[in-house]
Amino acid sequence: MPSLFDPVQIGDLQLANRIVMAPLTRSRSRGLLPGDMAVEYYRQRASAGLIISEGAQVVAAGQGYLDTPGIHTPEQVAAWRQVTDAVHAEGGKIAVQLWHVGRVSHQVFQPNGAAPVSSTSKPANGKTFTNDGLLPLSAPRALATEEIPGVIAGFVHAAHCAMEAGFDAVEVHGANGYLIDQFLRDSINDRTDRYGGPIENRARLLVELMTAIVAAIGPGRTGLRLSPVTPVNDAGQDSEAQALFNHVAEQLAPLKLAFLHIIEGQTGGARDVAPFDYQAMRQRFGGAWIANNGYTREMALKAVAEGQADAISFGRDFISNPDLVRRLRLNAPLQPLDRATLYGGGPAGYTDYPTLAA
Repeated sequence: MPSLFDPVQIGDLQLANRIVMAPLTRSRSRGLLPGDMAVEYYRQRASAGLIISEGAQVVAAGQGYLDTPGIHTPEQVAAWRQVTDAVHAEGGKIAVQLWHVGRVSHQVFQPNGAAPVSSTSKPANGKTFTNDGLLPLSAPRALATEEIPGVIAGFVHAAHCAMEAGFDAVEVHGANGYLIDQFLRDSINDRTDRYGGPIENRARLLVELMTAIVAAIGPGRTGLRLSPVTPVNDAGQDSEAQALFNHVAEQLAPLKLAFLHIIEGQTGGARDVAPFDYQAMRQRFGGAWIANNGYTREMALKAVAEGQADAISFGRDFISNPDLVRRLRLNAPLQPLDRATLYGGGPAGYTDYPTLAA
């Protein structure tokens, strides 16, 4: 039986173990650039089989939160190169998460103060942190059909930038109620064009986007994160979530992606928020499968040993335990998370969590 600590091949990447660091927004990228603190933060966690970075905007309009990095300008590429070099120097592997928040944004983050874009003009109920404090999310405008190729081109450009920055792979963020999820779910998508209505139309943007990225950088370096039933960011349940995501898996299977990264249940919350058969979706995909959300050591060991997943990703535990791989291997106690330092600020709660004594 495979172990959580065994090597595994994920796409083109040979990983030292099956413990993945999940993407984690930390809002410490001043000027939308990862800085020296980020270099140290990721370096400390390079023992993960694979690090998936915090979400990075693929275009300026993709930003929804204060001090989150981009991956679309030469300056951002150069800044991320410092991070990837540090991780590689420690023997690690790192992917960047390609992110467009869609309607989960505010006009203060948008070029020229424009409305955020989405599949819909329906606003999301929620707030985001800005320089002026917490503000309600701005009402979006629905993308015109002829604008869709430009959205896809933005993701492709960011994927090229990621390769230039030295990342080993990219993970497209299709989860958590952000732009791609806004097209997938009929609770949000109210379009009447070829990107709205029946399941195959709502899945079209995602399939076209993944096809374009695969053509640009290769399938073995291209992954995708999805969250079939999470309600975060005002993402209501799809009326046929199982059918929708089974269809997505079937459409993606021929692309031979490096991996699917699946959030089980509510992101950062209850795993049983809504019924869903993840293994049925996995069978239709047929490729490497990374499971996420609330996994304990025991759950992770069991899932890998029983073949329920090829790897397990951990989020919050990696924040407060930079040496999480060693702690899991030794069954050592995990340090608690300081929630007050999750977002923004300096090194406190970011790069100052101690490791186990030698």
